Amino acid sequence: MRSRVEGPSRIHDAGRQTTMLSVTADTTAALGARLDALPAQIQAVLAAKAASLAQALKAHVTDDKLSGQVLHIRTGALRASIGAEVTVDDDSVQARVFSSGDVKYAAIQEYGGHTAPHDIVPNKAQALAFLVGGRQVFAKIVHHPGSAIPERAYLRSSLADMADEIANGLKSALLEALGA
Repeated sequence: MRSRVEGPSRIHDAGRQTTMLSVTADTTAALGARLDALPAQIQAVLAAKAASLAQALKAHVTDDKLSGQVLHIRTGALRASIGAEVTVDDDSVQARVFSSGDVKYAAIQEYGGHTAPHDIVPNKAQALAFLVGGRQVFAKIVHHPGSAIPERAYLRSSLADMADEIANGLKSALLEALGA
């Protein structure tokens, strides 16, 4: 920023003597640099806030939804598969919470659906063992007719639960970055 101070100078106007001080500031370069830095600053603040909100959403999924609110823990594999990440590129910040890995039932639990008829065979023994009507039954093969699995949204319901908190958090981070 360049600035120039002129004066004081004395001006005579209709018999009156006036002292005048003139200050000129050229802020074009400084303002331009500040405006140029603003998108990067906004992106950094939003990325940090998105990361903390994604972790909070992940915690809600694992600690609440997959710990009895929607699904109960059987093996912990689905809970362990939940991840959160933030990606930043030239003009966006994206956060996502997801199920990763080889948890074959993750999608059908989230969205519901049908399994196809299939055969169940023993893989570590010579026969399957299960109870039917209180009696233990042994079989070499079971012809499963398929199942209708109801929707048990653990990701989408968590997002709905936290939608206001996420929107308000991002809004306040943006206002903070803008200095408002």
